[in-house]
Amino acid sequence: MAKKIDLASKKAALYIRVSTKMQADDGDSLPMQREELPKYVQYALGITDYEIFEDAGFSAKNTERPSYQQMMSRVRDGEFTHIVVWKLDRISRNLLDFAGMYAELKDLGVVFISKNEQFDTSTAIGEAMLKIILVFAELERNMTSERVTATMISRAQGGQWNGGKAPFGYDHPRGTNIFTVNEAEAAVVLQIYDQYDKVPSLLKTATYLNEKGIKNRSGIPWNPTTVRAILTSPFYSGTLRYNYMSEKKKTYTKKRPEEWVLVPDHHPAIVTEERQKAIAAKLAANERGISSTQTYERKNIHVFAGLLICGSCGSQFQSTIDRPRAKSAWRPSIYLCSRHRRFKDCDNKYVSDVTVGPFMLNFISNYIRAQRNFGRTTSAEMLEKKLLRGVYFEGVRIDRSSLEDIHCLFRADRFGDGPYFRPAAPVSNETPNEREILEEEKRRLERAQNRLKSLYLYSDDSMPESEYLSECLQLAEKLSKVNSRLSELDVSKNDDGSPDDETFMEQASYLVITEELLSKRYVDYEKVIRVLDKRTLKLFINSLCKKIVILQGKIMEIDLKNGIVIKFLYE
Repeated sequence: MAKKIDLASKKAALYIRVSTKMQADDGDSLPMQREELPKYVQYALGITDYEIFEDAGFSAKNTERPSYQQMMSRVRDGEFTHIVVWKLDRISRNLLDFAGMYAELKDLGVVFISKNEQFDTSTAIGEAMLKIILVFAELERNMTSERVTATMISRAQGGQWNGGKAPFGYDHPRGTNIFTVNEAEAAVVLQIYDQYDKVPSLLKTATYLNEKGIKNRSGIPWNPTTVRAILTSPFYSGTLRYNYMSEKKKTYTKKRPEEWVLVPDHHPAIVTEERQKAIAAKLAANERGISSTQTYERKNIHVFAGLLICGSCGSQFQSTIDRPRAKSAWRPSIYLCSRHRRFKDCDNKYVSDVTVGPFMLNFISNYIRAQRNFGRTTSAEMLEKKLLRGVYFEGVRIDRSSLEDIHCLFRADRFGDGPYFRPAAPVSNETPNEREILEEEKRRLERAQNRLKSLYLYSDDSMPESEYLSECLQLAEKLSKVNSRLSELDVSKNDDGSPDDETFMEQASYLVITEELLSKRYVDYEKVIRVLDKRTLKLFINSLCKKIVILQGKIMEIDLKNGIVIKFLYE
C-alpha cells in the first residue's frame, strides 16, 4: 500500500539521465546535472536532505530504467516529498508513461519540479505547462522517428545499405555500397545447403557443422536458428531485403509482405533463387507435415518435458523415448541438456523417468500429507522427516532456508486463511505460462485505458479529443486480441455450461491422481504411468511446478507455483 507523504519533512529525489555517450560533453552531461541540481534544491527550494538517482545510457522512450524504478519504489514508500529533474525529458518523452507517473505522484502528494523549464507542480500554472510541453516532446520524438524510418526505407529502395555487419559469406568494405563474396565463408554456406539437402533437419545440420569444427564468424557453435537464417535469407540469392521485421519492447515480429523492401540483383549471389525456393519447400514440408490450422499432437508424451533445467549451464532439457523395460512394455522418457546434445560442451548427465518420476510423485505425496497433518507443535526438523519419508530420499536433506519457508507457509495455511497446496484446474492446449502472460497484459492495457480516461476527463489541461480517441482505439484493438486469445484457451463447455466429456474426464483423473498419491505410503511411478493418462499426469505436474533443476542425475531444486523454492542437499 503506497504511503501519502508529509510535506512538513522535505526530502528530494534528484533524477539525472543521459541517453548516449554523445551527450557527455554538452550542457546536459551527467557531471553538470550532478553539480547543479543539489545547489538548486538547497538554495531555491530550501531542501538539504536529498538523494541522487542516476541512469546513464538509457533512452526516455519508456521507464524501464533501473534507477528510475528504484526511485519510484521508494517514493511509493513515502520516503520523498519532491522529485526534481534537470529537464522534463530526463524523465520521459512518452505521454502515457508520464501521465501514469504524474497521476501517481499527485495521489501521493509528491511535488514534481523541472529546473530548466521552471515547472513546479505545486502551482496550477506549472502543472498545466508541464502537460503541454510533454505533448510536444512526444510529438517531436514520434516525428523524428517517422522521418528516420522514411529516409531508411527510401535508401533501401535505391539499393543502398543501411548499415550493420555484412551477412556471413560476404565482405562489405567500409564507406562503400559494394558487397563481395567471401570465398571461405561462402563455401560454408554451400555446405549448409548441401547438408540440409541430404538430411532435412536443422538440428542435424547444426550438429554436423559443430562436429566438423566448422566455425561461424562469431565463433559461437551453430544452432538450428542460425542454420535456418542462412537457408531462408534472400540475401544469399542476391536480393536485398529491408523493413522485414519490427521491434517493440525487444520483441521481433514479421511485418506484412507489402511493407517489405526487396531489391533483386543487388549483389553477387552464392546460391540460385531456384535452389533457395527448393530448400524453402523442404523446410515447409518438414514442419511435421501439417498445416498451420491443424493441431499437432505428439505421439510420445514426456511427463516432465519443459520443466527440467540443467543445473550446470542453465539450458533446458530435451526429451526422447528410451528402450522398453525388461519386464514390461513401459518405455520411460530420457531427458538430456540441450547444450550437451547440440554442442557437447556441458558435462551434465542425462536423467530419465525412472529417476525423476518416483522422486517427484513421492515428494508431492509427502508434501500434501505433511501439510494436511501439520500441527502447532510440528517443528522444522519433524517437517523435514515427513517430507523426505521413503526409500527415494535416502541421503537427501532439504536446505535450511527452503525448509523454513515451507514451515512458515504450512503454519499460515493451517492456522490462517491460506489454501492447501493442490493443483490448479486443468487447462486445454495452452503453452506454459501463456495464460498468465495474457492476463497480465490484459491488466496492463486496462490500467492504461483508465489512466487515459482520467487524463482526458479530469485533468486541468486535458488532451485533444482526436488524440484521446486515437489512443483509445489502439488500446481497444490490443485488448480485443488479448481477450480473443484468452477465449481460445478457455476450457470448452457444453451449452448448459457444464464441462464436456473430455474436460470431465480430465477433472476426474485429477481426483484419481490425488487419491493414488495419498492411498499408499509409497507411490509406484511405473504403475501410475501405465494406468493413468500421461497427458493428464503431465498437466498435474505442470500445475504444481514451474521448474525442476537437475545436476549429475539428481534433483537439486524444485520451484513450486505457490512461490516456494525447495533446494535439496545430498550426503
